[in-house]
Amino acid sequence: MTKIDVFTDGACSGNPGPGGWGAILRSGEHEREISGGERATTNNRMEIMAAIRALQAIKRESEITIHTDSRYVMDGATKWLPRWKANGWRTADKKPVKNEDLWRELDAEMARHTVHWRWVKGHSDHVENERADTLARAAIP
Repeated sequence: MTKIDVFTDGACSGNPGPGGWGAILRSGEHEREISGGERATTNNRMEIMAAIRALQAIKRESEITIHTDSRYVMDGATKWLPRWKANGWRTADKKPVKNEDLWRELDAEMARHTVHWRWVKGHSDHVENERADTLARAAIP
């Protein structure tokens, strides 16, 4: 199975406001950058979207490590998602899950691969995280 490292970030100008996402996909010596944006969004939505679009860009089943500076995305994907699904997309206090549409999409994309998550501290000179941040900011419409 192909091993791929993915580095993601999201950005927003105002929150809510226009936002962008960026991702770097790396397999061995091969690397690809992707990005996109939306006119009205939130930072959290852009963080999730970066992971979704990166997974969608990988066509064959792969072992993927997603590096993110978003605890929200990492904890959502690894800890909260199974509980939300079991609770009918409700939080522990019975409220609707925010960004449910994107969480459902991320869940479907993760099911196609073996996904590992790694948290990196944002804005701490992590080269790929800084590059993903630059891509995200440049994609803000």
